[in-house]
Amino acid sequence: MNNSIDKITFKNLLATTTREKEDSYVVNELFSRYPSIQELLDVTEEELLQVKGIGNVKAKQIIAALQLARMNPCPVEERFTIRSPEDAYDYLKDMQYLNQEHFVVLGLNTKNQIIFRETVFVGSLNASVVHPRECFKHLVRRSCASAIVAHNHPSGDVSPSMEDINVTKRLGEAGKMMGIEILDHLVIGHEKYVSLKEKGYL
Repeated sequence: MNNSIDKITFKNLLATTTREKEDSYVVNELFSRYPSIQELLDVTEEELLQVKGIGNVKAKQIIAALQLARMNPCPVEERFTIRSPEDAYDYLKDMQYLNQEHFVVLGLNTKNQIIFRETVFVGSLNASVVHPRECFKHLVRRSCASAIVAHNHPSGDVSPSMEDINVTKRLGEAGKMMGIEILDHLVIGHEKYVSLKEKGYL
């Protein structure tokens, strides 16, 4: 079974479980937040409750359905592995089309494979709004070994601002205290990016 069929099957499974249409807000929002099969399989009940339209009963139904899916012998797609800043950019390059700044966290396991992708903030980036707590609560919950953070510049210019640098340093220090290393912070523009790790800010 190839990945495209897997996703169609999963969409049907979620729609049936939630008694929603396959193109409903709830189903589309789940696939938007968790675009890969592996991310869906790893989702927690607490995370499901953050989705508008999903209450306690529906969340438990989805978790039960995902548990059944885990026992299915059909292969699912492999986790995406980050070996370089370019790999991270390839995974996140869809952010270049966003009209607002989005701050995203990628949680990684010990093999640098992506466990999850989470948008933790939307709006102008500054150190007061991108609080380490918002980033690390997701990383701790999923027992991540490390993380990569990224945000986009809708202007297309990837030159890091002082706020970008301050946020990077703050998260890097918090990561050392938490034992979850921030491997990089990418600034994503139109068909290009900058690694603040390579710039020496991490």
